[in-house]
Amino acid sequence: MNNDLVALASAYGVATEFWDQAGAHQVVSEQTVVAVLAALGVDASSAASVAAAAEDRRLREWRRTLPPVFVARQGDPATTWVHLPHGDRARLWVELEDGGSRSDVTQVDRWVEPVEVDGMLVGQATFALPLDLPTGWHRLHAEISGDERASATTSTTLVVTPRRLELPEALRGRRGWGFAAQLYSVRSSRSWGLGDVADLSELCSWTGRALGADFVLVNPLHAASPIPPMAPSPYLPVTRRFANPIYLRVEDVTEFAYLPEIGRARVAEIAATMRPANTSAALLERDPVWAAKRAALELVRLVPRLPGRQAAYDAFCASEGQGLADFALWCALSDEYGEPASWPEELADPHGAAAEAARARLASGVEFHCWLQWLLDEQLEAAQQQAVDAGMAIGVMHDLAVGVHPEGADAWALRDVLASGVAVGAPPDMYNQMGQDWSQPPWRPDALAEAAFIPYRDMLRTVLKHAGGIRIDHVLGLFRLWWIPRGMPANQGTYVRYDHDALVGILALEAQRAGCVVIGEDLGTVESWVQDTLRDRGILGTSILWFEADDAGHPLPPEQWRELALASVTTHDLPPTAGFLAGEHVTLRHDLGLLTRSYDEELAAHEADLARWMDVLRHQGLLRDGASTDDVVEALHRYLARTPARLLQVSLADAVGDRKAQNQPGTDQEYPNWRVPLTDAAGRPVLLDDLPSAALLGRLISTLRG
Repeated sequence: MNNDLVALASAYGVATEFWDQAGAHQVVSEQTVVAVLAALGVDASSAASVAAAAEDRRLREWRRTLPPVFVARQGDPATTWVHLPHGDRARLWVELEDGGSRSDVTQVDRWVEPVEVDGMLVGQATFALPLDLPTGWHRLHAEISGDERASATTSTTLVVTPRRLELPEALRGRRGWGFAAQLYSVRSSRSWGLGDVADLSELCSWTGRALGADFVLVNPLHAASPIPPMAPSPYLPVTRRFANPIYLRVEDVTEFAYLPEIGRARVAEIAATMRPANTSAALLERDPVWAAKRAALELVRLVPRLPGRQAAYDAFCASEGQGLADFALWCALSDEYGEPASWPEELADPHGAAAEAARARLASGVEFHCWLQWLLDEQLEAAQQQAVDAGMAIGVMHDLAVGVHPEGADAWALRDVLASGVAVGAPPDMYNQMGQDWSQPPWRPDALAEAAFIPYRDMLRTVLKHAGGIRIDHVLGLFRLWWIPRGMPANQGTYVRYDHDALVGILALEAQRAGCVVIGEDLGTVESWVQDTLRDRGILGTSILWFEADDAGHPLPPEQWRELALASVTTHDLPPTAGFLAGEHVTLRHDLGLLTRSYDEELAAHEADLARWMDVLRHQGLLRDGASTDDVVEALHRYLARTPARLLQVSLADAVGDRKAQNQPGTDQEYPNWRVPLTDAAGRPVLLDDLPSAALLGRLISTLRG
């Protein structure tokens, strides 16, 4: 790869080399680099185009008066440039979010050589922002004036983020603990075949009041397509901003109580057909559940809303704005035309004439999908309130997926800030030795900055609205993402850098405003400075027992674990601990052809790792000879409790003795990902109603509380 292409790639944040998880140096192919640059709108197909693109990139900022957005950290010295005709003057001031203003934006004595831009000599002035600006979303204004021209004013978005996100008051001076659960699998006797928000509310109430838990971490509740087949993966949603109405409890909708008798009877009939599925150990099926709930909700929708309810609904729609309107239109179009690939071509533009005409023609359907989001907002608010009332320090901890479905609502409505022709994934790592292609379109770093990070902010605000915490899946995506050009295998991608100061800072700002704890899932190929950056901003990391090892590969002593982390024995990308101990993940990956070495070698390595852990547990006095599987699971959690981690997590699957993995990374149809019900060690379904009598659950909780 020639030096000019390397320099151009570097200017756009595209890696031409990297170090993999094993510490080996990898060089990215020229074909990959050219394809990734193309996804960023840069032609690098020839020497001439590389030179032209490099010149355009050099002059890009010089063609602007102010940056498209400026993100600062409260209390840190910060300066911004202003580009103006050479010899002209600039005056800057800040319009604060609360309506006030600050004029103490002072020019710094810093000489920068002027640059000829499109036939004009352009100079650069530097201004220092006040150190005591409040956090928030402000506007930075610049007035440019000269002796030979009238003054002109321009402005940009100024975001001031907190220096550090602090833990909730209730967790200062003590550690917290809670459960992790795949909500759809946590069914009760009142569910309609899948766990729902009412089940979440009940789980929070019971674990908070009876057990003293501080949180319940759930899978992403992001929306899926409203038409079948509904994608089972909560990590491949059609949008990350709005939630999946399959999680609604129909009977908890206020208007349900006012259905005419015939309507109530019909809903009861629908519910009666769905509830037998709760006690089945068969794979979970979303399509029949959503069909049943949608039919019932269509009936409930016919009940007129009283003026106060209508005002609340109108206020919700106004607060969510264009984002909700566009999502609801996408859903209504999906109802009418099916999968987006079959839509009329003129509907590709979400704000084109055809889409606007459809918005009016499908107004009833659009309103239905807006209404569903309002109901979810109400029920999620109630669940978080129930958690707080039960004494939880955090409450509901939501999960934010890495990206969205390539043909989903966000890919349609946010097409200007998402890259096309590439997908997000992961290089070969501990989960999948072949690499992973998640098929999701990534944010374009340049376009996101041009949009002042507003799409990112709005997504965070909606997800954080009724949360006490949030887990950021693959938090490394705020720093860099693995981009895979379309048509290439997952291991032939490369990393693209993001403005992590801006993304992490905005995350901290919105979490602070919502009063939320933030957990970053920082597993995989992680540079140490990334973890340092997250720690310094108050974002907790993730520690998984099986991956905590020293440089020699031996189990990390508990006192050497990180303090600012959410620690657990396992994760949803591995089997529950009982299954992991039996090596079921090795067998599964072998059967699916996901191993890069022989089954015998992989199994031997796994057994050697287990032997090291068993030795450590015995040395720590946590395990006796002849221990049962439940004894080992308990001992591992006792080891976890000896670490300084501020948050401890118990998988609900571990607590009931489940053995089956929820997800096998790198697979789609080969394994029933995200469709596995919660069962005990014998494969019998476990309902929410059964949890108080689960013996292993009681042992694990005693371990953590002790």
